[in-house]
Amino acid sequence: MKAVSRLFVWVPLLAGLLYIGACALLFFSQRSLIYYPRPRSNRDAAVMTLPSDSGPLLVSMRSADGPGAVVYFGGNAEDVSLNLPSFVEAFPNDAIYLLHYPGYGGSAGQPSEKSIIAAAFALFDAVHAQHPNVVVIGRSLGTGVAVRLASERPVARLVLVTPYDSLVDVAAQQYPILPIRWLMLDRYDSWKYAPQVTAPTKIIAAENDEVIPRSSTERLRTRFTKTAVSYVIVPNAGHNSISDDPEYLRLISAR
Repeated sequence: MKAVSRLFVWVPLLAGLLYIGACALLFFSQRSLIYYPRPRSNRDAAVMTLPSDSGPLLVSMRSADGPGAVVYFGGNAEDVSLNLPSFVEAFPNDAIYLLHYPGYGGSAGQPSEKSIIAAAFALFDAVHAQHPNVVVIGRSLGTGVAVRLASERPVARLVLVTPYDSLVDVAAQQYPILPIRWLMLDRYDSWKYAPQVTAPTKIIAAENDEVIPRSSTERLRTRFTKTAVSYVIVPNAGHNSISDDPEYLRLISAR
């Protein structure tokens, strides 16, 4: 009986310690689970350099005269330089700027919500000084960056590809038994900033998105209160394959 009693004490204690250990491991390693920096593969693209507190940030770009420009914020494992040829096709008359987040593509620093948001604002301000009509496109992780930017800057048009209401929603789906809402540092709470967006906004969702819960995208759709929002679901597309759809470039570029 004493052995059984000890078992009833030690099993819950051990389970509790393992649970606490899992929470601690996730907390201290969370940024390595969010960000997957990629090198800059398209070496033929022109590069713009932005100063930052941690060092120079790189932006793959195509310059163009005129009022129009496109600023793009990519996903957490994306080499944005590879998008340049397709963006040139989609936006033939506009200047194009594809931000390499801190730690990505040769940009200095380490990726975090704070460092990426600061880089996004720095890029927009530099571009807007030369081009008054700036279209901002965010994909996946970058949608949280784009919404935050559009809530505080005069964006001409906002396009969100596979967006989320909060990055916490995505993490909670991946780790349903852990207290994610208490543990996450980089939250990208688009729900908090969407009500301040006044730019015309298009949301492009993937029908078979295996990463972003559809419920999270639908909630984000309801957050915009000061602008018209159009909503498109790309049939048969997955989270990573949506840009392979033959309609993708038309969707992101159409007014």
